[in-house]
Amino acid sequence: MMVRSCWKPIVEDDEGDGSGRVDGLLWYKDLGNHVYGEFSMAVVQANSSLEDRCELESGPLSSNHLGPQGTFIGVYDGHGGSEASQFVSDYLFCNLKRLAVENQGISEDVIKKAYLETEEGFLSLVKKQWRSKPEIASTGTCCLVGIICNDMIYIANSGDSRVVLGRVERATRETTAIQLSTEHNVNQERVRDELRSKHPFDSQIVVMRQNVWRVKGLIQVSRSIGDAYLKKAEFNREPLPLKFRLAETFFRPILSSEPSISSHTLHPDDQFLIFASDGLWEHLSNQEAVNIVNNNPPNGIARRLVKSALREAAKKSDMRLTDLQKIEQGMRRHFHDDITVIVVFLNPKLSDNNTGSPISIKGGASAIS
Repeated sequence: MMVRSCWKPIVEDDEGDGSGRVDGLLWYKDLGNHVYGEFSMAVVQANSSLEDRCELESGPLSSNHLGPQGTFIGVYDGHGGSEASQFVSDYLFCNLKRLAVENQGISEDVIKKAYLETEEGFLSLVKKQWRSKPEIASTGTCCLVGIICNDMIYIANSGDSRVVLGRVERATRETTAIQLSTEHNVNQERVRDELRSKHPFDSQIVVMRQNVWRVKGLIQVSRSIGDAYLKKAEFNREPLPLKFRLAETFFRPILSSEPSISSHTLHPDDQFLIFASDGLWEHLSNQEAVNIVNNNPPNGIARRLVKSALREAAKKSDMRLTDLQKIEQGMRRHFHDDITVIVVFLNPKLSDNNTGSPISIKGGASAIS
C-alpha cells in the first residue's frame, strides 16, 4: 500500500492501520468515506508484476484548503510494465490540482492540460533512461479519471478502462447502468475508423493478429499515456527490443494521449459510480456490475465485483474459483488480467457542510507483495 499526495494525507481506513488488507493476490479496502459519500476499492494481480495502479483523493481542491471540496478517482491500467502507471499515479493528480488553482476551478480544459503535462513528464523520463533502460519506451498505461466537484462529475479517459453510473429510474424504480466513458480499443470499428482517418496513407495502421485487432500489430488501445515507441520515432529503434520495432519509420505519433472528456450534472437519482480496468468488463456487463452493487451492502462491494469477475473467468475455463485462486501470478494471466475496481457512492447532500480532513489512498505496487 502506498500513500502519496500533493497534500499531507490522512488515510481513513476501516482496517485501522491505513494499509488495507491482502488476501493472496487480492488487495482491498472494503469501505472508506469521501466528500460525497462512501467508497470501496479492490485490486487483484494476474501478471508477474502488478501493472495496475489506482487512487482516490478527497478534500479541498485548492492549495490553501479554502476552495471547493471534491473527490478525484484514478484507475491506471498499465501494460508492458508498471513504470507509466506508477508515474501517472505519482504526478497526474498533483498536476491537476495545481492547474485547477491556476485556472480558478476544474474544467475540461484543465483536465486535458493535466493529462498533457503528465504525458510530457513521462516522455522526458523515457528520454533520460533510454540508453540504460530502453524497454521503458514500450511501457504505457490506460488512464481513467473521475472528478466530482460542485455537483458535477467530470470523466476523462485514454484507453479502454470504463466508468459506469448506476441511476435509479423513477418510473420503474430499477437501477440502470449508464456508461459515462468513451473507450479507445481498436476492436471497436469506430476506433479503427478514427485511426485510419488520421493515418490515410498507412494501410497497416490497424491489422488483425490472432483474431484480435491491433495498432501496427502491437497494441489494442489507440490512446494511452506512455508507449513512447509509438509516439516518437527516436524511440522506435535500437536498443529497443526487436519485437517492438517497426519496419518503417513514422513522422507523426501513432498513438495519442489525449483523453475523451465529458461532464455531467449530478442528479439526485445518481446512486454510485463503478470505475474499473478492462479486466472487470471482460467478464461482467455494465448492467451485471450495477446489479451486483445495487443488491449488496457497500462494505466490501469492490472486492465482491472482483470476485464475481474471477468466478466468471474460472467458469470459462471449467474450473472453480478456489482452483483459480491457487494459480500464481504470471500463470494467472492466461485466465484473467489484473483487475482494479473503485466503487464510489454518491450523496450530494454530504458535500454541503463537509469540512473533513483530506483523504488519500492508493492501491498498487507494494499493496500486493
